[in-house]
Amino acid sequence: MILQLFRARRRQILIDINTQRDFLLAGGKACIRNHRRVLAHIRRMIAWARYRNIPIISMCEVYPENNGGAANYCIDGTVGQKKIRYTLLSNRTSFAADGSTDLPRDIVRRYRQIILHKRCVDPFDEPRIDRLLTEVRASEFVLVGASCEGAVQATALGLLQRGKKVSVVVDAVGSHNKREAKLALRKMEAKGAKLIETRRIAGTSHLKHVGICDCERCQGRAKKTPVKAGAEY
Repeated sequence: MILQLFRARRRQILIDINTQRDFLLAGGKACIRNHRRVLAHIRRMIAWARYRNIPIISMCEVYPENNGGAANYCIDGTVGQKKIRYTLLSNRTSFAADGSTDLPRDIVRRYRQIILHKRCVDPFDEPRIDRLLTEVRASEFVLVGASCEGAVQATALGLLQRGKKVSVVVDAVGSHNKREAKLALRKMEAKGAKLIETRRIAGTSHLKHVGICDCERCQGRAKKTPVKAGAEY
């Protein structure tokens, strides 16, 4: 069994899901609909984890170039597959998606961030991720990333099925479909997940621009659309 965290009952773990360029930047092949707001809150949550010395388990979708049309995003070796730079800690290790369950016994103590690649949406379909998330103990698993109706939901439900305490940071989670995201949040909450906002766990930030996406909205150059007379809000 993986060597557990010191004082496991009082420790949190941040689960960072698909914080990659294809998901979070406007030019990405699978960009979420609310990327500017989510980017800012993810940055805040990563800063919180750094400051509080919270371990981070990061999961990234990585698909081979010839995948039979299963995915056209996060292709191995492309820029879009890379993680957003401020989601990376210096003391980190990474593992490819190779069907293995091998992990160092003291991995949680040796590294601040563990990055695990997956070739699927549901992380529990990857043996190594399944083993790590099943065996590691913590007082709370805090989830951020993308997408709410996809990998985030699958991660939350899988953790809950394994008897873990789960909190989903709703404003640090992105979605492609607003309706499906709302249904996913309701389902996660019904199964026992706690829905929280960034300010409740990491405080507020005065950061206005996230400094990574080049779109006009993220750079503060987008023009506001005037409201027509008589228009309903």
